[in-house]
Amino acid sequence: MGRRSGKLVIKYIENSTNRKVTYSKRKKGILKKARELTILCNAQVCVIMLPKSGKNAEYVSPSITMKDFLDRYQRETNTSLWEAQYERTGQEDDLSEFSIEELGSLEKNLEESLEIVRDRKEHVLTSQANTLTRKSRLASFCSVSQVRFLEETRTHLLRLYAKKVEPCYPVPADNEGYHYLDFVSMTDFTNFSMNS
Repeated sequence: MGRRSGKLVIKYIENSTNRKVTYSKRKKGILKKARELTILCNAQVCVIMLPKSGKNAEYVSPSITMKDFLDRYQRETNTSLWEAQYERTGQEDDLSEFSIEELGSLEKNLEESLEIVRDRKEHVLTSQANTLTRKSRLASFCSVSQVRFLEETRTHLLRLYAKKVEPCYPVPADNEGYHYLDFVSMTDFTNFSMNS
């Protein structure tokens, strides 16, 4: 099993399954080489692959954004990638100048942008719903009086901590709701228990 003698003939692959497999393997190889160039040579690399069918693939060095990369390319080559597009899309009312392909491309870009916005909106709404669900569960476990009791205890302990006083512990009410002592330290509790 080795390489065949002779050169590999590069031509269009008719079989769609073989074409997809070849594209997938070579795409991985190209993206791997792009990452290696970035690491080994500290190069800013940008690779964009737009297959006829399937998902687009791209790689941009982590040190730069796609926009910055394309802006730098424009500066260094003295070309304007966007000028004609901006001129044409600036005239939103007059779509008659666009060809069918351009209109299709514009529609696809709008749909992709809309999908991104919808995904983000769904994520935000889901996060907010989860937060509200957690808060409502917590609220259902604690009654208002329990929450107030816990807040008072916390406030009292924080005051004592600030004064460096021996911690005191709250004494819960009896069945009739009376508190005989609001807060008791362990020393007071021991003295109270012995005297009783």
